[in-house]
Amino acid sequence: MPTVAPLDLDGHCVAAAFIGAIPVFAMAEGTLHWLDHGQKSASLHDGLLTAIPSLDGKTLLTGGEDGKVMAFSPDGPSTALADCGRKWITSLAAGPQDAAAFASGRVATVRFADGKTKEFSCPRSVEGIAFAPKGMRVGIARYNGATLYFPATESKPVELEWAGAHTGITFSPDGNFLVTTMQENALHGWKLADGRDMRMSGYPAKVKSFSWSARGRWLATSGAPAAIVWPFSGKDGPMGKAPVELGTRGTVMVTSVTCHPTDEIVAIGYSDGMVLAGRIADQKEVLLRRSGKGAISSMSWDTEGRRVVFGTEAGDCGVIDISA
Repeated sequence: MPTVAPLDLDGHCVAAAFIGAIPVFAMAEGTLHWLDHGQKSASLHDGLLTAIPSLDGKTLLTGGEDGKVMAFSPDGPSTALADCGRKWITSLAAGPQDAAAFASGRVATVRFADGKTKEFSCPRSVEGIAFAPKGMRVGIARYNGATLYFPATESKPVELEWAGAHTGITFSPDGNFLVTTMQENALHGWKLADGRDMRMSGYPAKVKSFSWSARGRWLATSGAPAAIVWPFSGKDGPMGKAPVELGTRGTVMVTSVTCHPTDEIVAIGYSDGMVLAGRIADQKEVLLRRSGKGAISSMSWDTEGRRVVFGTEAGDCGVIDISA
């Protein structure tokens, strides 16, 4: 049976992740907590808005209301990667070769490993940012579509248009598809080889969490009373195919999803704090955590796929060990 090691913190957990093998919890007021032979903490921001692990999993990149972008490691001092003054850092992306990207207002900035930066200005605010899995390519979500840049070159950006506000963005692991979350209750996607549009609608709520399966054959999403898992194994992605629904619970909404690092299993977090694991192949489910105080706001697996770290909007966080 899975066991849960609880950790009660104050406030909203923006991100829960493993840095190396250490569970880290990034809280909205700007403090990071981590479990390494006891509970430890450090204040990084005057208000934290976003946090993601680096690609190698050794640091946590954070952005705040204080305009700072930081790189945190439990093993050493935190490093300031950027300071934008009073501008809020609203989204972050971790890239190859220790590159990072961040957005503030209408400007997206790519920071290379040597500290050099390149800025891209947009007509309206940048809502999301992501690196492609291959090469140094960045995608940004914006009003009425997405834009793709090659920050190491002077080539013209690629514009992908679709009416509406696009709020988040992700590339498929094979680099063949780009998917955005929208202000309306839908996803939109493009097949990058030919720019063909893909519409993924029918959600009763906004999609705020998404995660690709280990081999990129599935995209799991929140925004419904089940995890909606879209098939991406064919050359046209999910077009003409129905999604798999995992962990249906009546009117209780899924608020966070994270895919297992090696198997086609999804950890599913709900608005009442419950966490289930669902297997895509046969839709079998296992209870990982019973309901808690607040909605699950963030979850991540460790690299071995044995533990799930979770955070909630009410601060009742913890680590689930499924190998127990």
